[in-house]
Amino acid sequence: MTNFHVTLEAAWLVRDVQTADDAIGVAIAEAGKRLNPQLDYVEVDVGTTFCPACNEPFGSVFIAANTAIVGLVLEMKVFDAESSEHASRIAKSVIGRALRDVPLNVVDVEEFE
Repeated sequence: MTNFHVTLEAAWLVRDVQTADDAIGVAIAEAGKRLNPQLDYVEVDVGTTFCPACNEPFGSVFIAANTAIVGLVLEMKVFDAESSEHASRIAKSVIGRALRDVPLNVVDVEEFE
C-alpha cells in the first residue's frame, strides 16, 4: 500500500459580491465551514489560471452580475491506497460528502513516503 497527495479542483459559486477579493474570501470561508471540524486536514486555497493571451497567472475568479465562480484547490493526503486511481477516488468521495453539489475534478496525484 502506498501514500498519495491528491489535489482536487472545485468550482465554488458565490452570490452578491462586488470584488474578486470578496469572492475569494467568501468561497474559502464557506468551504472551510463545510470541511471543518471533521476534515480539518484538507487544505483549501484559490486556484491559478493562466491568461491565454499573455500566459501570466492570476487567481481563478470570474465575476458577472455580482455572482462569482471561484476555482478552489483542495489538497489531501491519502494513506494506504492501492494505486493513484484508488487514492483519487478516496479523496473525491471524502471531500465530495462534505461539499455536496460542488463539482470536483482531480488535478494531480503524487506518491509520497
